[in-house]
Amino acid sequence: MIMYEAAVELKLPRAVRPRRRELARFLRQAIAATGLAGEVSVLLTGDEAIRTLSRQYRRKDKATDVLSFPAVDTAEGVAGDLVISLETASRQAEERGHTLEMEIRVLLLHGLLHLAGYDHQTDDGAMHRKERRLRRELGLTAGLIERTHAMQQSRRRVVRA
Repeated sequence: MIMYEAAVELKLPRAVRPRRRELARFLRQAIAATGLAGEVSVLLTGDEAIRTLSRQYRRKDKATDVLSFPAVDTAEGVAGDLVISLETASRQAEERGHTLEMEIRVLLLHGLLHLAGYDHQTDDGAMHRKERRLRRELGLTAGLIERTHAMQQSRRRVVRA
């Protein structure tokens, strides 16, 4: 299920607003592709709300693009929740030259992999490999892990120069 924070969605120009049906269809495909069992709820919100959640649950006082909250007990038929900042996603889509809808799809896949137990900070590349394979299968652009690596390499080149 995908829920929108209405006030944030209305700030977006109509031309760039993501199509709800298409996102819901993609979410179902991506859940199946990741092998997740259970329902996933997605909240599309803004930077202020995601910053509050990030501060509360990650102890990081900044907005981010996607947060994942795995269910404590999957026996209830729930895999977990995802929260995506439409404002951050919109900026990232513009920077990368693709649509907001494509950016949300990339973030959904990344978040679903976290719900499935992957952690790119500790898994020696397993999440990166899985995300790359699923992105190809699902027709997505560069994933978050690849973008982060590219940015880090760029920064290293600048520091060395």
